[in-house]
Amino acid sequence: MTRLAGKTALITGAARGIGLEFARAYAAEGARVALGDIDIARARDAAADIGDAAIAVEMDVTRQDSIDSAVAQVVEAFDGLDILINNAAIFTASPTVEITRADYDRVFAINVSGTLFTLQAAARQMIAQGRGGRIINMASQAGRRGEPLVAVYCASKAAVISLTQSAGLDLIRHGINVNAIAPGVVDGEHWDGVDAFFAKHEGKAPGQKKAEVGAAVPHGRMGRASDLTGMAIFLATDEADYIVAQTFGVDGGNWMS
Repeated sequence: MTRLAGKTALITGAARGIGLEFARAYAAEGARVALGDIDIARARDAAADIGDAAIAVEMDVTRQDSIDSAVAQVVEAFDGLDILINNAAIFTASPTVEITRADYDRVFAINVSGTLFTLQAAARQMIAQGRGGRIINMASQAGRRGEPLVAVYCASKAAVISLTQSAGLDLIRHGINVNAIAPGVVDGEHWDGVDAFFAKHEGKAPGQKKAEVGAAVPHGRMGRASDLTGMAIFLATDEADYIVAQTFGVDGGNWMS
């Protein structure tokens, strides 16, 4: 299929996991894709595996110069930027009374500031081009509700949902649609790390939390990165032109909005 033919996309945190799955799906739909990641070696290997439609750009979303450089490289390589997926994020968990400022600052620097200022850089480029664009932020079901050990991460993803609303209402006048995807529990490398946090703080055996949350999903299993690609593609197409400032749950029924 070629629903994204002629479009150029930048995906942050794309060297692995959900971001890489998005990159593969976009390329399969005819888009040219830039895989932005701080792990440039892994991003280059992933881009090479996708083929000629993909490039890798080194990108640290906590640094403005790195964000600006990545956008400039995409524009130079592909003569423009049509789609941004703000996917780069990190997870942390601890009891509320044990949260450290360093942990809070790191999560918000990547999950919130990184999302905002990458969005800003992409929007400036899209406005200069004068042909609109699509920005898709990665939120989470954790941004819809609090969780006992996940205060900082939940707050960061709630902020992403709020940023999506405000930026969406502001940027639509330029023809830029800003929306978000809120996954539930998605199996893979990321959730292996999440499981380790819960093993530490809840005294669970490795893999136990993962099995528990998977069994609790109404659909009957944890999500897969491939479960999210349909929404990511749809929101980037002309079919989604009248959708503005929304956050869509793709979570197997975990959260009903």
